[in-house]
Amino acid sequence: MASFINRRPLTIEWGQCDPAGIVFNSRFFEMFDRSTWVLFEAALGVKPHELARTYGILGIPLVDVSANFVKPLKFGDEIEVASRVSEFRRSSFNVEHKIRIAGEIAVEGTETRVWAAHDKATDKIGAIPLPAEVVNRFSTP
Repeated sequence: MASFINRRPLTIEWGQCDPAGIVFNSRFFEMFDRSTWVLFEAALGVKPHELARTYGILGIPLVDVSANFVKPLKFGDEIEVASRVSEFRRSSFNVEHKIRIAGEIAVEGTETRVWAAHDKATDKIGAIPLPAEVVNRFSTP
């Protein structure tokens, strides 16, 4: 469905590692989160902190995440994080992340997020339909 891919290079920092110098698994979820925000900024041309105001939403909260750890990464490794929306639904979407080192997969992850807003009538926060203009920006011409 969506085909826009954002790629960003990263260098593994000491603070992301355990005492053995290997990336602590939970740090990959931080990389996924940041990569999703960078993906949306690249596709929509809107800074992450302006997304809510621009589209009248509260944000794109995470409701599910998973990862497959294929090979360890260590302090100083130069990696690439490639992220794309793999599926849009009415009000939710999946983001796929692939972290590579020297072209080889090290970590694969998937996030499910929702397009969320505050309903003033019910005073609740919930998912609302994704605008077609947003979904269309993730398609490569």
